Amino acid sequence: MDKANTETFLAKLQQRFVQHMQRHAGIEWPQVLERLLAQPAKLQTLWLMEQSGGEPDVIGQDPAQNCFLFCDCAAESPSGRRSLCYDQAALDKRKENKPSGAAVAMASEFGAELLTEQQYRALQQLGHFDQKTSSWLCTPAEIRALGGAIFGDRRYNRVFVYHNGAESYYAARGFRLLLRV
Repeated sequence: MDKANTETFLAKLQQRFVQHMQRHAGIEWPQVLERLLAQPAKLQTLWLMEQSGGEPDVIGQDPAQNCFLFCDCAAESPSGRRSLCYDQAALDKRKENKPSGAAVAMASEFGAELLTEQQYRALQQLGHFDQKTSSWLCTPAEIRALGGAIFGDRRYNRVFVYHNGAESYYAARGFRLLLRV
C-alpha cells in the first residue's frame, strides 16, 4: 500500500472503531494507531481482511501478550473467503469439484489465524454475526484427525457450533480471522 492508500485505510479503520465502541470499551484509538504504524505487516494483513469483505475491527485486548485483538466484524462471513475446504489435506483429498482453496491455508497467507470456538462465541457477544452464513473455526486436532472440522453460525438467536467433513465446502461458508497487533 502506498502512503495515500494507507492513510485512507487508517481513516476507515478509525471510523469503524468509533462507530462500534461497544466492541472495545476502554481502548483508545491513538493506542491502536501507534501499534498499527509500528507494525506495517499487521496493517497489510488488516488491509487483506478488508479487501476480502471482513470489515476488521478491534474486539479487545490480550494482556498476556500485550496486544490488541482485531477480528472480522462483517455481519456475514466475508464474501471473498467462502466456498473453501477446511485445510490443504481436505482439499487434496477431493477428487472432483474441488473448491479454489482452503481456509487454513488462506488464513496463513493473510498472516492471521482462524477463530477458535471460544473466540467465536466471544465475538457473538459483541453483535449478531453469521445469521445467513457460517464460518469455519480452528478445529481441535482430535476432530481433524478423524476427518472432521467445525464451524459456527447464529440461528434462532443462538450461537451453534457444528461439524462437517473437512473436505466439504458451501457457498455460504467462509471463515473469520483474528489478528494480534
